[in-house]
Amino acid sequence: MMGLRWFNARPGSSRGLLVWLLVGVLSVTSQEASATSIEVWYGPEDEPLRKVAQIYEQATRYIFVAVYGLTSPIVVKALLDAGKRGVDVRVITDRERFNDPNQRRAVSALREAGIPIMVNRHDGLMHLKQVVADDEITASGSMNHTTSGNRYNDERLDVIRDHPIAVQSREKFLSMWKDRERFEEWK
Repeated sequence: MMGLRWFNARPGSSRGLLVWLLVGVLSVTSQEASATSIEVWYGPEDEPLRKVAQIYEQATRYIFVAVYGLTSPIVVKALLDAGKRGVDVRVITDRERFNDPNQRRAVSALREAGIPIMVNRHDGLMHLKQVVADDEITASGSMNHTTSGNRYNDERLDVIRDHPIAVQSREKFLSMWKDRERFEEWK
């Protein structure tokens, strides 16, 4: 019954003020939660890597990419262009993927342009597929940065515009980047 009394408090009373403050806080929290936007892109019909390239083209501070496969010329060009604009671009990928000459070529082009590349040292796959840009955008899903993924495979890419999620994604990337037991620079 205490809750009922709070609800029925007179508008001019201190209890009424507390109720209105609580309602105000809850509505602000609700508005903040609704500010998050999520776009879902499916391959091959939506060509999700075109969306990834747009994210790279719009980034102004940093782009952190953790991806198993990276062979798409669209993506490589967008990352190279971002690096030329002064954006901090970093890539973590899987060492076993270098058996693919397309992966080796793509990642070599990035490294030659001064973009640092890390690869896994551990026995498992570096299978994460995540992009984070400017503390505002996180993209993840099944989508590798490959031409096959963009044109032929059944893939999904979720683009999430949410500051707290992007910060969490950035911190995960940076913890992997600094972990010299599990990851090493690719040379």
